[in-house]
Amino acid sequence: MSLEEIDHYLRIDDRLSTSGQPTAEQVPEIVEDGCLTLINLITPDSKNAIPNEGEIASELGLTYVHIPVVWSEPKRSDWDQYCALLNTSDRKTHTHCVVNMRVSAFTFLYRVAHQDADPAEAKGLMEEIWTPNGVWEEFVDEILRDHDVDYFSI
Repeated sequence: MSLEEIDHYLRIDDRLSTSGQPTAEQVPEIVEDGCLTLINLITPDSKNAIPNEGEIASELGLTYVHIPVVWSEPKRSDWDQYCALLNTSDRKTHTHCVVNMRVSAFTFLYRVAHQDADPAEAKGLMEEIWTPNGVWEEFVDEILRDHDVDYFSI
């Protein structure tokens, strides 16, 4: 089994990777890759959620953080919590949601707002997974405007 077999797996850089929901059998692959922190952005009632994911992660030595981001209502406070976790640790971190849509949007925003990543390059990685629309397009645009970046001109 390999990391690339995890649904919508995407390596962002040496420290960050993202994906859709890994299976319980795939979580050890994340550990073998050197990750020390696992962040879960799905709600407990999400499709394919692993009920005891935190327990599995802890047994494997991972720091496990659950930020349940409601798909139809992304909140700035959820993104702020995600950014705070990444900003206060240099640990190798893997973040997942159901199919890597929430995570890719959060990570795109984090990279542009907190890592001074090139917006076009960061957007390109996000668009390997999806192009936000509806409430997510509005959310992304709002966060970027707060950081003087015009999402629609990238």
